[in-house]
Amino acid sequence: MSFAKAQDLLRLAQIAASRRGGVSLEDICAEFDVSHRTAQRMTEALDATFTNVTTSNDVERRRYWRLEAPLSERLQPRQETAIEALEIAAHTACDEGRIRHSHALEDLRHGLLARLNTRDALRSEADAEAVLAGLGQVTRPGPTVALKPAVTDAVIKALRGPFRLRVCYGAQGAAPRVIEPHGMLLGHRSYLVARQPARGENILNFRMDRIHEAQILNESFQLAPGFSLENYAAMAFGAYQDPEQYGEVVWRFTPAAAERAAEFRFHPTQTVELQDDGSLIVRFQAAGWLEMAWHLYQWGDKVEVLAPAGLRELVSGHQRSDFDALP
Repeated sequence: MSFAKAQDLLRLAQIAASRRGGVSLEDICAEFDVSHRTAQRMTEALDATFTNVTTSNDVERRRYWRLEAPLSERLQPRQETAIEALEIAAHTACDEGRIRHSHALEDLRHGLLARLNTRDALRSEADAEAVLAGLGQVTRPGPTVALKPAVTDAVIKALRGPFRLRVCYGAQGAAPRVIEPHGMLLGHRSYLVARQPARGENILNFRMDRIHEAQILNESFQLAPGFSLENYAAMAFGAYQDPEQYGEVVWRFTPAAAERAAEFRFHPTQTVELQDDGSLIVRFQAAGWLEMAWHLYQWGDKVEVLAPAGLRELVSGHQRSDFDALP
């Protein structure tokens, strides 16, 4: 067996031990980017190598493989990559005001180091420190938003219930309101996606930085039927939701900008069509014309709005021809 195959087998064993329901052939194909037949051979090797492999079938008769006990501590791989990832994730969580998550990630990092012998722990920390020192982030202009850790912590706890929240939102001294949290959208501005029963059944966005206080109520509730945070977020180009603006968006990028535009992911639902003249058509479904206009300005006169008409009118007359570079 080659070293690469041995490493894949050990990684598969770790996955099969860590997932409560085990791992299926479809999971293996996706995780290792292999064919169905190769995934079958990997499960055969798993059965042949470890004595504590069990199998089970779900209601759709898909088979799952699981290691009933975790791997021996002696089989622990080098952990510098995991330590780097956990430290980066902890810093990100802290910057976003998710202090509970930040502490949990730091605890995981410390736990990994504690399981290593002194030599490996020192080497892993040194390697991780060297990589982290070489990682930077491109500065993008945007709002500097200070989230209140106590508010973020209350929101996360409420989402687990789910439980209603009583929040003080907007101007100082505004009357408290009771809301039903459905999720959080994280970004340069973070939003709490929630329903406010006093205002009806519509799902609304609340800016996290404008929530001054949040108290968890001992009142559970039912999430909106069929609600999906992923689908909800995809209804907007950025964060702004407007059912009246929601619809098909069609942009045409000139041949000079087509190659660059093809590298962009403008929206999760987008499709792209390369035209015979070298131009590129991008289509997706979303609302938020103002945020679209802000983005389109960067492309100057290298993009044309074919639909909707309201967005086309919004950008008309503002396309410049003298930009030295494309986004």
